[in-house]
Amino acid sequence: MRAIPRRTVLAVTAGAVAAPAVSTPATAAPPEVQQAASGPNPVLRTDLLTQVTPRNNWLVTAVALQYAHRIDLRGATVPPTAFQVRATVGGQTAARTVTRVYTHTSDRLIIELDPNDSNARAVGTTDPLPLDRAYSVRQVADVRTPAGEPVLEAGPFAHRNDDVITPVVDDFAAGSFTDSAGFELDFRLYRPAGFLRNPRSRTRYPLVVTLHGGGEVADNNMTQLTSNRVAVTFAKPERQHRDPAFVLSPQIPLPRPMDGPDGTDWTDAKVQAALIELIDTFVREHAGHVDTDRLYLVGLSSGGRGIYSLLAERPDMFAAALPTAGWGDAATMDRITHIPIWADHSVDDPVVPYREGRFGNPGTWTLMNALETAGARVTRGEWANDLPKEQFEARSRALLRQARATRSHVLFTSYTAGTTPVSPHLSWAQTYENDVVIDWLFAQSR
Repeated sequence: MRAIPRRTVLAVTAGAVAAPAVSTPATAAPPEVQQAASGPNPVLRTDLLTQVTPRNNWLVTAVALQYAHRIDLRGATVPPTAFQVRATVGGQTAARTVTRVYTHTSDRLIIELDPNDSNARAVGTTDPLPLDRAYSVRQVADVRTPAGEPVLEAGPFAHRNDDVITPVVDDFAAGSFTDSAGFELDFRLYRPAGFLRNPRSRTRYPLVVTLHGGGEVADNNMTQLTSNRVAVTFAKPERQHRDPAFVLSPQIPLPRPMDGPDGTDWTDAKVQAALIELIDTFVREHAGHVDTDRLYLVGLSSGGRGIYSLLAERPDMFAAALPTAGWGDAATMDRITHIPIWADHSVDDPVVPYREGRFGNPGTWTLMNALETAGARVTRGEWANDLPKEQFEARSRALLRQARATRSHVLFTSYTAGTTPVSPHLSWAQTYENDVVIDWLFAQSR
């Protein structure tokens, strides 16, 4: 933990740095381990592989087995029935459905699990589930070559998972920030690979600040990353290769403040003051590494509300914003007409109504009208939220062409009623998988 000798405290600790088990180098087994384990090729470790999905799910999707010696299947195929996987979640033990088994590296076997299993989740209502040693894996049938020779033998023992690995999420460091008034915000921080390789370099990177929704208010410093793919979107390898950036993901603590003017935590005076001070402190402490002309705000639901409030509070700070399913104060829209915004919202959202919003404040449709009245040119489009990715991005690309043709820097996507899967409120599921929108964001500069 590192303290800053000022009125503020910014502390960052290393996050989980273990790479996914499927890609780490093999580790030789100590002789005593090899002797104690059963079979000619004992299992050294068992790791759960979890995945953050777009639709508010964090799931256990596979198990990785690392063996002491090289796996040589000699043409054999491993049938799913060769392995039995059981999970103890919430005090209940039940089987997981094995869908596929294959070798990933010379000493690793991947057992894929059905994500639709009722016990596949890695998170409860808000907090992560206790998955330490929660899974047991047993090989129940020999794996044989086409000629009938055994190449991977079954054994009497089940293996408990040693670790839980979540790619991308595990690359975020965990930190906390105490502002000048003594209010503390936990946060997660992704640092681009170029910065980690050479922190003395004068390369400047954008900063993406993500604001979670009301369901992620907690003290776990995790679910702002795992309840949806907002932060993960900007830290995943393919996006970082294209647009290396810092990703800062704060989490509002319990007991939730909810003292904002319209009942949302990001407009609570204590939370908003701490958030602004956190961003200012981070930029100051990373002077020369953060491109201050490319600070971006992204957020969903009450995080979208936080975006509209924060933009109005600091209208000269951010280069662009992506508010999804948010609401706000129409009277402040005249302060942010110059800021590039791409907003989206489901027409039939029952949680944050598209027009009426929440707590007497208007929804996105009304805010866009207020922006237009204040002088911003708004480019609007509507389409289904369940289109295949290629079609969805094609519609976004066409809307962007229209905006550029009319010199509009505010875009508004509405999703037709009945087309947002799972719940109409979850309109962000496609937003952060949409490369057209994310490319647009990174193209913006003050």
